[in-house]
Amino acid sequence: MLLGVTATPTALLYDIHGNLAALEAVLANAGAAGVQAFVLGGDYALFGPFPSETVTRLRGLGDQTWIRGNGERWSAHPAAAPDNAVVQGAIAACREALGLEVVTELASLGEQMVLAGTRYCHASPISDVRSFLPEPAEDEPELLDGATERRLIFGHTHLPFRRVAATGTELVNPGSVGMPFDGDPRAAYALLHEDTRIEHRRVPYDHEAAAAAVRERFGAAEWTETVARRIENARM
Repeated sequence: MLLGVTATPTALLYDIHGNLAALEAVLANAGAAGVQAFVLGGDYALFGPFPSETVTRLRGLGDQTWIRGNGERWSAHPAAAPDNAVVQGAIAACREALGLEVVTELASLGEQMVLAGTRYCHASPISDVRSFLPEPAEDEPELLDGATERRLIFGHTHLPFRRVAATGTELVNPGSVGMPFDGDPRAAYALLHEDTRIEHRRVPYDHEAAAAAVRERFGAAEWTETVARRIENARM
């Protein structure tokens, strides 16, 4: 089935980060819209209160297409991740929760794909950690180097937006399901309609309970408090 040409919308779910409550709210909203197909854009488990449960829930979806984010790469290769207490603490907790087999499987996912004239990646075509911002930055031509598709869908920055780059490429960030950074704590995702139209959506859920779940499940640590505050405040 080609994404973007189905009779029902395709849901674009990025940066879920183990936030099962946010994911369930989004899936309910998408279900009401008739969604039957999903693009899963990376960073599924790392930093959230329910890493394993989130991956299991995603695997239970119908028509699903997965790509790898930096979270999956870091979880499999901690030495490649930033050497700070927040990131390394979250990685250790995620690896224990998922188990080595699942960590390895997620890290082996493809980094990007092109379907129906659209390129899907986690951050940009050249990197899983360097991405686009709502306003153009100086490195944007470099990030787009070699990308000839009319539309690019990506995540990573947790900032939902749509704009057209100077090259004419349409840039679409669906936003983060589990940890928005635009000051709005509602879960963010987007629908790709059969006419190729993009529809950004926000879905309320109990984000304060999700933040509390990080602290309760993994205990007092620098990483749990940092992540909990990010979920509460919807800020980096």
